[in-house]
Amino acid sequence: MKIKSQKDFFAGLMFTAVGIAFGWGATAYNVGTGARMGPGYFPLMLGILLAVLGAIVIFTSLTIETVDGEPVGNIAWRPLAFIIGANLIFGILLGGLPSVGLPAMGLIAAIYALVLIAGLAGEHYSFKASLILATILAVGSYLAFVVALKLQFQVWPTFITG
Repeated sequence: MKIKSQKDFFAGLMFTAVGIAFGWGATAYNVGTGARMGPGYFPLMLGILLAVLGAIVIFTSLTIETVDGEPVGNIAWRPLAFIIGANLIFGILLGGLPSVGLPAMGLIAAIYALVLIAGLAGEHYSFKASLILATILAVGSYLAFVVALKLQFQVWPTFITG
């Protein structure tokens, strides 16, 4: 069978692989039932849904004609590096890195770093727009996770909170 859309085929393949991985990983937890959901229920259902969606996308990539076959282009290394780097920095700042003596900087600093670094992935970077977005996300995250859900984790850097 001939691939008629490379972009859709590889996107569907990625969805299917990630869905299977999530579903498989969820079986390590108690899944429960629909009425009494365990911690593995949502990841399992999400994994199944993602794998099915991937299979549908793969099927359409093999059956629906495209003009040029929609070839997959070159990998955009710069945006990829900034997005992955921003997420790594977020995790490091949120939890700290005790092995090198870096204390946890908290949620607010981690969100600002995430947004400012990830913004560099785009073609047109606006520092002002990134600061506005980071402020909105930081306030929203604080209100959602700390105030509304009452989750206990560090919000500010250790040297500020004592």
